[in-house]
Amino acid sequence: MKIALGTDHAGLPLKECIKAYLTELGHEVVDYGCYSKESTHYPIFVQYAAKAVVNGICDCGVVFGGSGNGETIAANKVKGVRCALTWTAETGRLAKEHNNANVISMGARVVPKEDAKAAVKAWLEAKFEGGRHQTRISMLEEDLDPPRGFDPLPSGV
Repeated sequence: MKIALGTDHAGLPLKECIKAYLTELGHEVVDYGCYSKESTHYPIFVQYAAKAVVNGICDCGVVFGGSGNGETIAANKVKGVRCALTWTAETGRLAKEHNNANVISMGARVVPKEDAKAAVKAWLEAKFEGGRHQTRISMLEEDLDPPRGFDPLPSGV
């Protein structure tokens, strides 16, 4: 499998760890940066990796940051990406089985390296379950109206 990687300076140590791990597992890695601990802007590198996935250059992607939150948001700005914040083998597995995530995100400041490896492995090995999950994923592409009679504002607001 060909896997895109992208990070900011905070995620660099975890990216390097996962890059080596993926190579060890026999995957091809395309590293979209960053490449140093000098402060940088994560949307650039994360969106390079995400665009490589949707454009078919890579099969999937893993992005990194300090917490992984901003990176998840940045990746999901790319149409066609379903990026899930992942921190354990279970969240990695569920990201694929339920959400068919084609990109996952992790935070180097909050996810230990061994947990990150387990999450990536579980995600790569998992299979999308489809069914009710596909229905929900399809809904993400729609502009949904609230249910009839639903008032999202409390009375008097």
